Amino acid sequence: MARLSRYPLELCRRAVRMFAEVRDDYPNETAALQAVVDKLGIGSRETLRNWVKQHEIDAGQRPGTTTEESAQLKALKKENAELKRANDILKAAASFFAAELDRPHTRS
Repeated sequence: MARLSRYPLELCRRAVRMFAEVRDDYPNETAALQAVVDKLGIGSRETLRNWVKQHEIDAGQRPGTTTEESAQLKALKKENAELKRANDILKAAASFFAAELDRPHTRS
């Protein structure tokens, strides 16, 4: 999860707090999610459900990757991808130069 939201962080926090406050006022979680979504004008229940889930992970109430850990993983994955691209370029250059060395050269 932990992907950046198009919503302001304060709205995310407010929605999670509001959901926690009204959760017991509704017959089920879906109804509570929908009430908060409607009141705040958030895109969907799933968006709010993801925010609540991430909040629980960050608070240690649920197993998973915290936002900070997720950001570190994302940075490592990006660095790994860059290193793989650099390695591919080096392999291509090595192959080219090896082929050039094997090719007979004539002076004109």
